Amino acid sequence: MATSLPCACTALRKATRAMTRFYEEEMAPSGLTVPQFALLRALERGGPMPMSRLAEELVMDRTSLYRAVQPLIRDRLVSTRDCATDRRAKEAQLSAAGEEKIREALPYWQRAQEAFLASFGEDAWSGTSDSLARVVSLMQGSATGPAAGP
Repeated sequence: MATSLPCACTALRKATRAMTRFYEEEMAPSGLTVPQFALLRALERGGPMPMSRLAEELVMDRTSLYRAVQPLIRDRLVSTRDCATDRRAKEAQLSAAGEEKIREALPYWQRAQEAFLASFGEDAWSGTSDSLARVVSLMQGSATGPAAGP
């Protein structure tokens, strides 16, 4: 059945690219990309965690996560070690330098966030954020996407 609504995937990807571009420009002086900042903040919030759990937290495949974390390891913002429960798995941990980098980058992120909210509206963003969390939940619930029917 054809629909007159725009493709949900295309619309979300376009919005993501536009938002990323905006935040990247604002955060450029920090030396961090938006995905790197998100990765550091996830470790700040969740503490040391297996890379597989970090990938789930960020809704990333493990290969992409490993690529994204390599520069952070190189710059000593994140460290990894063997997991205590599974020696084949790696656990990521935020370093003191990583904590400092977050403090350095946070004002740039806050400026981007405040500018976006001033334009989009806090109430509008609250509803959109809830809707996006629902999209993530629906898509993670099934390998083939949402179930058909009510």
